[in-house]
Amino acid sequence: MKNVVWTGTWVAERLGVELVGDEKLSDLLGLALRRNPRRAHLLVSNVLGKHVPQSPSVVYGHGFALGRRVRELLGAEGARAAVVLGYAETATGLGHCVADGVGLAPYLHSTRRPVPGVDTAGGFEESHSHATSHLLLPENPALLAGAGPLVLVDDEFSTGNTVLNTIRDLHARYPRDRYVVVALVDMRSAADLGRLTEFATEIGARVDLVAAARGTVNLPEGVLEKGQALVAEHETTESTESTESTESTETTEPADSRRPGHPGAARVELGWPRGLPDGGRHGFTPGHRIRLDAALPAMTARVADALPEGARRVLVLGFEELMYAPLRLARELEQVVSAEVRYSTTTRSPVLALDDPGYAIRTRLVFPAHDDPDDGPGERYAYNVAGAGFDAVVAVVDSAADTPALHAPDGLLAQLAEHTPSVLLAVVPSYVPARPSTERSSMLPEPLRGPAFSSYAPDEVGWLLQDLSDVTLEAPTEEREEAIQSGGAHYAESLPVEYQPSPQYQELFQTALGTSAARIAQAVGAVTELVLAERSPHPVLVSLARAGTPVGVLMRRWAKHRHGLDLPHYAVSIVRGRGIDANALRWLAAHHDPADVVFVDGWTGKGAITRELTEAIREFESAEGITGFDPEIAVLADPGSCVRTYGTREDFLIPSACLNSTVSGLISRTVLRSDLVGEYDFHGAKFYRELAGSDVSVDFLDAVAAHFPDVADAAVAQAKELLATDRTPTWEGWAAVERISEEYEIHDVNLVKPGVGETTRVLLRRVPWKILARAGAGTDLDHVRLLAQQRGVPVEEVDELPYTCVGLIHPKYTRGATGADGKAVTV
Repeated sequence: MKNVVWTGTWVAERLGVELVGDEKLSDLLGLALRRNPRRAHLLVSNVLGKHVPQSPSVVYGHGFALGRRVRELLGAEGARAAVVLGYAETATGLGHCVADGVGLAPYLHSTRRPVPGVDTAGGFEESHSHATSHLLLPENPALLAGAGPLVLVDDEFSTGNTVLNTIRDLHARYPRDRYVVVALVDMRSAADLGRLTEFATEIGARVDLVAAARGTVNLPEGVLEKGQALVAEHETTESTESTESTESTETTEPADSRRPGHPGAARVELGWPRGLPDGGRHGFTPGHRIRLDAALPAMTARVADALPEGARRVLVLGFEELMYAPLRLARELEQVVSAEVRYSTTTRSPVLALDDPGYAIRTRLVFPAHDDPDDGPGERYAYNVAGAGFDAVVAVVDSAADTPALHAPDGLLAQLAEHTPSVLLAVVPSYVPARPSTERSSMLPEPLRGPAFSSYAPDEVGWLLQDLSDVTLEAPTEEREEAIQSGGAHYAESLPVEYQPSPQYQELFQTALGTSAARIAQAVGAVTELVLAERSPHPVLVSLARAGTPVGVLMRRWAKHRHGLDLPHYAVSIVRGRGIDANALRWLAAHHDPADVVFVDGWTGKGAITRELTEAIREFESAEGITGFDPEIAVLADPGSCVRTYGTREDFLIPSACLNSTVSGLISRTVLRSDLVGEYDFHGAKFYRELAGSDVSVDFLDAVAAHFPDVADAAVAQAKELLATDRTPTWEGWAAVERISEEYEIHDVNLVKPGVGETTRVLLRRVPWKILARAGAGTDLDHVRLLAQQRGVPVEEVDELPYTCVGLIHPKYTRGATGADGKAVTV
């Protein structure tokens, strides 16, 4: 029924917001003010079943009709192959209804609730939302990997950023020919109208849009500020206005319905089918739909029997992302009882409530979150429930939300009891999938290769990584250091701003390369000969990105130069505290004999990565049942005496430690973040194409490899000498680090970075406190002294230091902090 007063009038008059487009827009949408720093207004749907209680048949009918239109667009064959993806939290039910209309299509919705034991298969951000992080948690990742059309459903299509970001992310992993975007309303501005066509051309796929109505919102200048001011002005009286709604002439509830000491909710046992998912969080198949259809009549009968006698107006209230199951119950209930049945759900979205007929959110209930959310305790809301005159409210939640907070004196049930004579509680079991038995390696992409990813030739290395080049990950060094040391972030969750060496430093790099290339070439030859003699005659080189990758390339070149071998070489990610990329190991085990895999790194410091790899391989073999990987690393230099397979134990300048990406194929350090790396993803990294003008990666390789003929005999002799030597690790480097940590009152060995390579990285990527240099160290430290001078870091000479130098990071770093010597910590 059409409202006499449009529920967008109040906002339109005060903010100058104008809703233009199809005539039915004002029937579908109202306006409210949101407590959100990104967007002032909220388009409130009258047919979505989120903020406005509505007939469940109307809610379901709108979604189903959109699904039918998609079916017509795709044709019967396309519809049979389609998968539907809905957006949390608002469109989880809408997307499910669209899937029904498409013709029992498989359905998945994003979620903002991490599920213990279930890893993500992807994620994305919704920039304008009050809660931006979306996770994809399919029980079977093959759901997203098919070639059929992908149908993406949201309640509104405004800028299109969220949907296009999702398509771009999924298309990079699972390319397909066709996408269909579905929304109740298409509200794109004139400036955004052409983006869909441009985007389709960019990815080389067809992208269609299906919407029930079209229009746009005209926003005057300063609308955000004006909206925030209005929210601030009315929030002081909002509590009274949103609960004392009995004065409204249009939404008057019975005078005795607000009663202190109202009895608690009566529980209704639904008899939910065992093993049936509660929704699309982990996927909902056509088979699940058939089971639900069969069980609905009996479940609905139990709810109907529990309703109070004579109830004339009943609300079925869903819970945040749990929209579809309550909707189907409400729609079935509507068919079997004489009472007027309405449906809506609770929400995380904070919206201003005003008791005005021209405003879409008349009342709101505020209650604590009751599902142990990952983002901690906070407020949740139910809109337009108070004052609506419901004789009974059936609250439907999943078992994860059936917590003491739900039943608390200030919880949702108590809040509802203040506004209705009867509260019923129906709990749907939360579905948690078993770990999939599908062979995960089959879901993984092939390695990335140059020139599309990295400046190395494609045969030099295959990167078992995912390309995050289009994601903004960089943060200022000072901010990263604060976050890392405070425990607020892991170092692998962001990237430092890529260091741009000065011309003077680049000149020093070239000079150092000229003097050390032959020395490096001999160490490369020696370690490669050791690998061929002791590990495997046909090894699979697996370098630890990114410092190990140039060494892996050089070892591959040596094997080809000296023995005519064309060795496979891959680069994988290992993260301190998080382990090696398990998906990379799965891929390697599926394509090679694990016994042939030789892990390669540039150098050892205190041996932290050596220990990390050993533990990670042990856990992987225990969890996967895949055995044969040897965790011992082959390194160019082992000054810490941490491994048996090395080219030298001298601590000298290896130029590949100096220039970061510009000597490592233009690849960033690796990234491991849950919203970017799902269960079936490799760890990520960026390709800094824009730094091509400064790239010396291939120059470095060529300069070292040019000395292979000159050092061949010496390298072979060195390898023979090492084969006859007791190379058992002594871990003297670890002991030295522990001693330095205590002596300088750091008390955290992770903040002590021994060796020329690690010290160089501290100066380039972290916030160093001071540098310890071995007394009498010569030209091997020229670049360290230069970097320290540029950053204002003191260099302290120390006797009896087992390394040429050690970099120290202060454990109490803050802007302007002072170190143990009283000097300012330079940032």
